[in-house]
Amino acid sequence: MNATTTILDLIGGTPLLPLRRLGPPGGARILLKVESQNPTGSMKDRMALAMIEAAEADFRLPAGGAVVEYTGGSTGVSLALVCAVKGHPLHIVTSDAFSQEKLDHMRILGAELDVIRSEDGRMTEKLTKDMIARADVIAGRTGAYWTDQMKNTDQLAAYTVLAREIWEQTQGRVDAFVQSVGTAASLRGTGEALRALNPGVRLVAVEPAESAVLSGGPAGAHKIDGIGAGYVVPLWRADLPDAIEPVSTEAAKAMALRLAREEGLFAGTSTGANVVAALREAQRLGPDATIVTMMCDTGMKYLKTFGGVPARPAA
Repeated sequence: MNATTTILDLIGGTPLLPLRRLGPPGGARILLKVESQNPTGSMKDRMALAMIEAAEADFRLPAGGAVVEYTGGSTGVSLALVCAVKGHPLHIVTSDAFSQEKLDHMRILGAELDVIRSEDGRMTEKLTKDMIARADVIAGRTGAYWTDQMKNTDQLAAYTVLAREIWEQTQGRVDAFVQSVGTAASLRGTGEALRALNPGVRLVAVEPAESAVLSGGPAGAHKIDGIGAGYVVPLWRADLPDAIEPVSTEAAKAMALRLAREEGLFAGTSTGANVVAALREAQRLGPDATIVTMMCDTGMKYLKTFGGVPARPAA
């Protein structure tokens, strides 16, 4: 039996699965990168480890030094895991707009939470900027290392690795990559690396229809965890994507439920948004194409979000 050193060694190397029932007739093949197989059940494990290890390597973060971050949840859980293993105290600024399961998970892993009240449980530009401002104050007061995920380019290295995994798993056959935009790092890092391997790869960005700022629309409120900050984020590259697909919260949630019931894949609403956009792209590209999109995390992080879902009607 081969043993690993720590749980952090289990980050990455996730499977790539084809959608069997949800693909449109005559449409492209859609492959889902199952990031729920990471230790905390989220793709954010990759970027959290990359940010912390880069800061340790150049001594921005000393041994035992404290870390602070603002987050909608998954990044916070992933940082909590990494910091617990590496011995860094962690202070998280978050909000009641995000799933209670994520907040509980962060606390269980040892993070200290500062929870900001939201507007009716919805994500807005003001909430994002309030969280950032609070993290800035805490970092200045305590001297903690601020990972500052909206601006941190150290995380891009994690997505270069992700792109290589996708390339190897598809034997170099990737016609399009579809990914929702939070910090924009996953679309940018993965997309840039895939384009370096094949300049013809189509890149499709996904954002909440209620706050389609990347498409030039006004900022608004939505309930898709982890994406749609409400403003054009610093890591966004407008020249990178070939298309931007707005997807509503309602459509994203409905697709997440279809994924669970028709494919046995229980994921969150950002994954639902990804699949909605990938299905649209599949119709455009036709049967000879292969599209890769992300199962960003496990639906176990959103049990209360999906609470009260009606059962299937009796036959």
